[in-house]
Amino acid sequence: MKRLFLYLSLAVALSACADRQEYVRPPLMGWNSWNAYMVDISDSIIMNAADMMIAKGLKDAGYDHVNIDDGYFGYRDSLGYMVPHPVRFPKGMKHVPEYIHSLGMKAGLYSDAGHNTCGSNYNKDPHGLGAGLWQHEVQDAERYFNDWDFDFIKIDWCGGSKLGLDVEQRYMRIREIIDSVANKHIDINVCRWRYPGTWVSKVGSSWRVSGDIRPNWPSICAMIEKNLYLSAYAGGGSYNDMDMMVVGYNGGKDSAFWEDSYGSNFGLTYAEEEAHFTMWCALSSPLLIGCDLTYIPKETIDIITNPELVAVNQDGLGLQSHIIQHDGAGYVFVKDVEKRFTGPRALTLYNPSDSVVTFSVPAELMGFAGEVAVRDLNQRKDLGTCEVLEMTMPAHSAKLFKVEGTRQDVSVYEGEWAYVEDFTRVRQKEITKYEEYPGASCGVAATSVGGRPSGNLQWRDVYMKKGGRYAVSVICAAEPGTEIVLSVNGQEHRTAVVSEELDAVNFMAEFKKGNNVVTVGNPSVMIQAVDAILLTPAE
Repeated sequence: MKRLFLYLSLAVALSACADRQEYVRPPLMGWNSWNAYMVDISDSIIMNAADMMIAKGLKDAGYDHVNIDDGYFGYRDSLGYMVPHPVRFPKGMKHVPEYIHSLGMKAGLYSDAGHNTCGSNYNKDPHGLGAGLWQHEVQDAERYFNDWDFDFIKIDWCGGSKLGLDVEQRYMRIREIIDSVANKHIDINVCRWRYPGTWVSKVGSSWRVSGDIRPNWPSICAMIEKNLYLSAYAGGGSYNDMDMMVVGYNGGKDSAFWEDSYGSNFGLTYAEEEAHFTMWCALSSPLLIGCDLTYIPKETIDIITNPELVAVNQDGLGLQSHIIQHDGAGYVFVKDVEKRFTGPRALTLYNPSDSVVTFSVPAELMGFAGEVAVRDLNQRKDLGTCEVLEMTMPAHSAKLFKVEGTRQDVSVYEGEWAYVEDFTRVRQKEITKYEEYPGASCGVAATSVGGRPSGNLQWRDVYMKKGGRYAVSVICAAEPGTEIVLSVNGQEHRTAVVSEELDAVNFMAEFKKGNNVVTVGNPSVMIQAVDAILLTPAE
């Protein structure tokens, strides 16, 4: 039944493709060895994990990758080729991906962009010294993808950081070499620990946006916080990665390590596990399990194989949810599913706090006119119709809903939904940020906008059912006299700011029926903050 649901979801996505909407590859799903074993892995551990994926119904639910992390390295031979660890992988490596492939799944591997791996540093594993890709890119690509036949690689940055390499140049070069050497397409996870920059979509199918996750609620919230305002930078088959999920440690054999490391601040309740999984689905993060699958509790399996939650993560549009309401401690997210700009949407309520939060979300804010039909995807049941979704959520919780009704044009586009060509979190000086700002709607604005040709805000999906002439209010703050440039589908309009506080700068502009691209900024002058743009049809 679970597999049938995924097939039906895929069929819906493909029907969207038939309606001239591109179907994109969804986030990766699978298992990774690091959280449970770190460098203490072996061929038997990896192949047992593959068996458990089948036995516990995880493959049927969509989890189809078995990924080997750090710890498999042995030494480089006289020609510089990698030889796997002779004790951990006594029969070599090739038989492991062969076994995984025989079960109908894909096999993943690990390396570092520099000379040494993270395990050589933090786990004191001497076998990781010199095991990175640095100066061995061609040899490693031949061995890992052609000789051993792996399908995916996670590329860390411990060695790259130690060598002081340029992150963009280094990963772009690795992508180029893998493409030229491997006899098939290889998916790459860029493990840089912060959002690297917009270039990364040319390299990876996913990229880490944070440091390593830990098995406790504060860490879950920290991972989500790093990804709250990155929706514009996911899509097209590439995704922001909030790291492996830390579900399944409730009484598992591998919990002893984590308990020794974190004491009482270890583990999640099942309710927190569900909230954790719900947010990974809503924000379209890769779904990688990290626990010992031999001991994973049934309650956890029930959570992570919920077909209606998985379908939101695996939706063929490949979108990440964005925030439409942030009042107090609660957050409300939305994204299109199945079809762009029409049909149902996925709505998420998230309460990271230690207290109860009450939500009140009008249908208009969700993008609908009048009543909406609401389905609770966590409970897999219909809730009826309403014009305002009102719900009280306990501490440490999240819920996903499917909402459906009569779609209407969105009239408010938040600054934090917009794309910036040179956005990065690796360097921060004079670069646009999405941050708390006094008086901003949802509490956040885009700051340090413009001042360079690549620094303007761009909303790429301003959809109009009919098109026509609209009043456009740009809610922004800048030095009085600063010229604001509004561009709609390449047609520029200019006017001057009159206030250093958030205020409306007004334009009239023509929009076409369908999708429009709206840009706000000034390539020559920095604008202090842009909160949102408001669209009103001209009379």
